[in-house]
Amino acid sequence: MQEDILINWSPQETRVAVVENGAVQELHVERTFERGLVGNVYLGKVARVLPGMQSAFIDMGLDKAAFLHVADVWHPPAEGETISAARSAQVQVPIEKQVFEGQALMVQVIKDPIGTKGARLSTQISIAGRLLVFLPQDDHIGVSQKIPLEQREALRNRLQALVGDAGGGFILRTNAEEASDDELADDIAYLRKTWTRIKEASTKLPPQSLLHQDLNLLQRVLRDLASEATQTIRVDSREQFEALRTFGEEFMPAAAAKLQHYKGERPIFDLYAIDEEIAKALGRRVELKSGGYLIVDQTEALTTVDVNTGGFVGARNFDDTIFKTNLEAAQAIARQLRLRNLGGIIIADFIDMAREDHREAVLAEFRKQLAKDKVKTMAGEFSQLGLVEMTRKRTRESLAHMLCEPCPTCEGKGIVKTPRSVAYDIFREILREARQFNPREFRIVASPKVIELFLDEESQYLAGLCEFIEKPVSLQSDAAMGQEQYDIVLL
Repeated sequence: MQEDILINWSPQETRVAVVENGAVQELHVERTFERGLVGNVYLGKVARVLPGMQSAFIDMGLDKAAFLHVADVWHPPAEGETISAARSAQVQVPIEKQVFEGQALMVQVIKDPIGTKGARLSTQISIAGRLLVFLPQDDHIGVSQKIPLEQREALRNRLQALVGDAGGGFILRTNAEEASDDELADDIAYLRKTWTRIKEASTKLPPQSLLHQDLNLLQRVLRDLASEATQTIRVDSREQFEALRTFGEEFMPAAAAKLQHYKGERPIFDLYAIDEEIAKALGRRVELKSGGYLIVDQTEALTTVDVNTGGFVGARNFDDTIFKTNLEAAQAIARQLRLRNLGGIIIADFIDMAREDHREAVLAEFRKQLAKDKVKTMAGEFSQLGLVEMTRKRTRESLAHMLCEPCPTCEGKGIVKTPRSVAYDIFREILREARQFNPREFRIVASPKVIELFLDEESQYLAGLCEFIEKPVSLQSDAAMGQEQYDIVLL
């Protein structure tokens, strides 16, 4: 698998595309005025404790109060106690006995504000470095589960020796598998220095202050997105290329070696038609190469993906047609989840398959594609209704929520009333107002389609209404009005 990372930078927005074998798999967007909060450490102030929800609202000086659940209030394990046992014990202690209103509390954002929900917080601080994740309130030494089991114990012992007795827990990241002792020691020193700076700031700054900000998107490309499979990281800004190279040479030299300054005349995103892919990722319908298609609907509660054969008739029989469409859909759905950054509960409605071996093959392909995702996913079996239920961890807004807003005409419903329905609403409103007021004339101001209906098919009923209320009704078309909007003016 060949992977390339393209970075399109402008002063107001940074866009990063991860391209695998010529196809866009992930898109990350960070805007100067809308930068994400995950990883940031704040000195918050407890605004309200809710015993019924076993949660507390924390004021961090942002637009919305953030949310702290009792399960995210950290207590270090007692001597000889496992982390899971400590977590279980802390949940059993009511939150009202752990925090109180007005208390200053150091917290870290673990999930960005999404929609109407505020940020999700934890009191366990973790600081990510190039090779390690530092847990300053813990003594646990861990190794990424993506590293083969037979290598973990040796790596854990190496790390334990380097950490010494200075305190703090560390988790060795996947990209540290081949790291030298000197590189690990440098990362340990950097992370401990960062934690010292955070602690000092917490004693000097007032509540609602930002103590530590996570890396920006450009820097996170080197830390989180670049991997062994990455061939090149191309940046279209000379200034940002130089800054990123300086940062990378100090903290992530292996990733920095893959940096290139893109000097082409064409915009960098035109190399793989990425802007076209973004436009497609904002639509409901996703075309499959075979002629089938997906319908993706995102709601507040969950996301549904419906698979359809469309015009695909290439297989020998109907069962094979369905099987091949579902196999292609399994790959396309996994890609769309990454590209659109869809999270939470996801329901995939594959086309019903009669053969058990076909169902198993489609599910195996779906899980194989999901395994490529850096974000944690979990997929179940086919249900009795032929649905596959899955979850994908949600830590930031989806692509659609980041780039779009609800339609002002339909208010996010995706549908509007027909002109005839609006016309009948207007009839009822005029009757209601005629009982209360005695104007000289009623004037209807509405969209052109509604006015056209009054002048044509509904003209007879409009004349009958005028006769019934014994008042004239005039019409005025306003092209600026949405189809459901109207005004009734009393003259």
